[in-house]
Amino acid sequence: MKQTTADRVPPSSSRRPGRALVRVGPWVALPVRRATAGAALAVLVLLAAAAAATLSMGRLGIALPDLPSALAGDATGKNAFVLNRLRGPRLVVAIATGGAFGLSGALFQSVTRNPLGSPDVIGLGAGAGAGAAAAALFLPDVVPVAVGALLGALIAMAVVYVSTGTGFRNPGRLVVAGIGVAAMATALTQYVVYAVERDKASALTAYINGSLSARSWEDARTIWAVLLVALPLAALLARPLRLAEMGDDLTAGLGVDPGRTATGAVALSIVLSAGAVSVAGPIAFISLTAPQIAKRITRGGGPHLFLSTLLGALLLVLADLTAQQLPLFDNLPVGLYTMALGGAYLGYLLMREWRQGL
Repeated sequence: MKQTTADRVPPSSSRRPGRALVRVGPWVALPVRRATAGAALAVLVLLAAAAAATLSMGRLGIALPDLPSALAGDATGKNAFVLNRLRGPRLVVAIATGGAFGLSGALFQSVTRNPLGSPDVIGLGAGAGAGAAAAALFLPDVVPVAVGALLGALIAMAVVYVSTGTGFRNPGRLVVAGIGVAAMATALTQYVVYAVERDKASALTAYINGSLSARSWEDARTIWAVLLVALPLAALLARPLRLAEMGDDLTAGLGVDPGRTATGAVALSIVLSAGAVSVAGPIAFISLTAPQIAKRITRGGGPHLFLSTLLGALLLVLADLTAQQLPLFDNLPVGLYTMALGGAYLGYLLMREWRQGL
């Protein structure tokens, strides 16, 4: 029988309505929903605009006509100081830190299948705050606060891992254990803030609320290294996570181990959050809100890992721009602004879940 043209075309998810094929080199072709690609492009444009505003606004800002040449390496005098010391490192750290938190939240929410799930829920941020506080009180000249925060986050996650009895495989136990660890870590943090001297307590409070002030290029290299290593690993998890949304039995029937997928996603989520916390402190709610906004923009299923990364970066850059330029609350830690944003969004999600349950 003669084979028609239609018979020779294999079925492909890239040919579904609403999907496009994105090629990376001659061997890799990835199916991408057009709605997701359009949303990602729009977020990139907004992120570029927010970055330009961060560098140009205010009394010390670089004038917009001078910004392209400054970015090309021709900055001198005040512009060089603003770009290389004052705002440039802070902006680069904000983009990568927000992206790391957004990707971390997308991975965690995909595993738990819970819109209220985030690494904050399992005590990572609280553990980081406790680690920073302990380093400031007990080992002030031995362990830097950022290193203490990283160690605190990792210790908190180790305690959660052991407490569940099943590692990171059971989302329900994970959340319950995380709440308990977060409560203990918060108690330790409050004790330290009460016990240390007033000046040290003020600096420590700023850090444990999440701050981007006085960031350096070393901080930028650290968090960008974490993010760039994590992104390909997250891409490898995208298909198993998408299959896992259909249920463990069906996922296993398609040849994907749901337990291994969940463990890998949670472990990568923890690494991303710990890396972000080590350079900026436990900035709250970015990991909660970015994946949820991604889902509502695209109105489609799936973990939306790349879009959540971009949205996390945009949210944190906008929050930091507000922290720098809002005269009413000068020099407040950026984490307080994300708390306000995240608290309002969390209230919206809770009301939405409550109404759907009626």
